[in-house]
Amino acid sequence: MTRNFNSFSFISSDSESAIKAAKRLASLYGQTDPADADVIVALGGDGFMLQTLHETMHSGKLLYGMNRGSVGFLLNEYREEDLRERINAAVEHLIRPLEMVAHTSDGGVVHAYAINEVSLLRQSYQAAKLKVLVDERVRLEELICDGVMVATPAGSTAYNLSAHGPILPLEAPLLALTPVSPFRPRRWRGALLPNRVSVEIEVMEADKRPVNAVADHTEVKSVSRVLVHETDKITARILSDPDHSWDDRILAEQFLY
Repeated sequence: MTRNFNSFSFISSDSESAIKAAKRLASLYGQTDPADADVIVALGGDGFMLQTLHETMHSGKLLYGMNRGSVGFLLNEYREEDLRERINAAVEHLIRPLEMVAHTSDGGVVHAYAINEVSLLRQSYQAAKLKVLVDERVRLEELICDGVMVATPAGSTAYNLSAHGPILPLEAPLLALTPVSPFRPRRWRGALLPNRVSVEIEVMEADKRPVNAVADHTEVKSVSRVLVHETDKITARILSDPDHSWDDRILAEQFLY
């Protein structure tokens, strides 16, 4: 399918290099209001890209990122020349975020979305004690750990990887259920789940062993129960260069040593 994107909105993080790049590109290619632009071009690091994905995932807007930060895993290489041609040739990825429904110890309920992962983490010096259910069936009666997360393929190379979870191809219909410093069962290293399932995590002894829940950058204190599932109501749309697509980046990550 031939694209013909002509109007761009350049946005940037607060870093000096990102602000400078946005001004330079706007002078070269024009600046359109984000609501009217064909493509929003985000300049910054992975954190800024993740923030922008959250802000645009309700809108159906296409997002193309270029690295003006450090790691830049979610971003394309920064180059000023031939940007219109690059964007028109880019590969589109459709990201379906996780929906978190967190029940707090005081009876509150918080809804949030995660493109990378939903994690539960101990709040105090004592390890968390958790019960894990998949589609309402108990799979782990008791997990004693520092925490546990449900990660998407897009987030599998982030916190999930640092906790020794598996790297998932972007198009894989899977979620990674990964523990953080598991103490009991000592040999349990996590599970791969179909992305159609619902995961429920109950916090046991919540008063004695308080736990926080985090959906990307939304944190909920002192939860008693958290439900996680992939939503089919909301999507984020991201573009990557065909010679350095997100699929290629995730594949390459598996061969680093």
